Amino acid sequence: MIGAGIVGACTALHALDRGFRVTLLDPGEPGGEQAASYGNGCWLSVMSVLPPAGPGLWKKVPGFLKDPLGPLAIRWRYFPRVLPWLLAYLRSGWTEARVLRTAHALHTLLSDAPALHRALAERAGVGGLIRRDGLMYVYPSRAEYEAEAMGFRIRRQLGLSWQEIGPEEMRQLQPDLSARYGFGALFEAAGHCTDPGAYVAALVRQAVAEGASLRRTGATGFRIEEGRLKAVRTGDGEIAADRAVICAGARSRPLSAAAGSRVPLESERGYHAVVLGAGVGPRIPVMPSDGKMGITMTRAGLRASGQVEIAGLEAAPNWKRAEILRDHLLRAFPGLSEDLPPDRVRFWMGHRPSMPDGLPCLGPSAATQDIVLAFGHGHVGLVAGARSGEIAAALAAGEALPIALEPYDPQRFG
Repeated sequence: MIGAGIVGACTALHALDRGFRVTLLDPGEPGGEQAASYGNGCWLSVMSVLPPAGPGLWKKVPGFLKDPLGPLAIRWRYFPRVLPWLLAYLRSGWTEARVLRTAHALHTLLSDAPALHRALAERAGVGGLIRRDGLMYVYPSRAEYEAEAMGFRIRRQLGLSWQEIGPEEMRQLQPDLSARYGFGALFEAAGHCTDPGAYVAALVRQAVAEGASLRRTGATGFRIEEGRLKAVRTGDGEIAADRAVICAGARSRPLSAAAGSRVPLESERGYHAVVLGAGVGPRIPVMPSDGKMGITMTRAGLRASGQVEIAGLEAAPNWKRAEILRDHLLRAFPGLSEDLPPDRVRFWMGHRPSMPDGLPCLGPSAATQDIVLAFGHGHVGLVAGARSGEIAAALAAGEALPIALEPYDPQRFG
């Protein structure tokens, strides 16, 4: 497994179940702060079936370029490089029919995710990190909820259900939440992880305990002879292998190219802010409609996560974007002190590995069936990791799959 994030860790455990000798390659600490798995929104959101782009989004692109602190920002210097990806991104959500096709494919990966993650967490001895309390979208009023009718219409077509929460019940369920939010949609089948970094680290430890090897090095390429994989090349030399799974997140693109598959993978940089030791927060994790930020009580504190910044892998973080998240927390939960000292707030930035259509790459490489691509999950990396790991391991084993892989075909962009 090339990469020890959530997808790599889940793939390793499923590969061990199939009798493989497994080596995990990652230069970083599993679950460490450098990994997207560490800082994500914590949500096991079965309802996150909509791609990031939707009909009419193209009208907002000039605003994205003008506002460096908007919910989706594109740095001018990076714009020429990302333009082809951005055009494909907009096309993917051009019509409701296209959004529905993507939603069907995402639903396949997400529908039973909380149960799958609970089983993996219990296997690793950290079952308590996975909670099944539900997730809520919250709105100032029913009018704002109804403005998102297309998304809820598509969810209903997929068989998803939710409970509508009015003002009185909102106060009972979320007594700390600002009174400005008087309507909600509660997805009781969803869940969350209270410490994604610790969860990934535990899965990797469990894989090692069951016989996997963890090598702190990065893959650089492959040795392929007559269409068969012979070795993975690393900074420390070759490692003999007859199968490989590329699950290196936002840094998977050059490895995929080395395996014959050129993919339009981009980083959607995300941020989070955590108020350490917060005494107030949501009883059920919430996403306010006016912030589009997931707010979750974690083991470390109250986390707000979100924002999309298109600036590539190497640009320095813009910490003002994390400050926006902190300020949103203060507005959403008035019981928080407005004079938070700096040592009470932690900021983080990481890289969502994103394909233009919001769907991951899951399938064999162009050069050889022996190399499987399993990356590009964008905003659903944590929740989709369990099912994707199972699929990747089955592909490596040459098993028949219970789902169609065409929507995730790494070659779908030509």
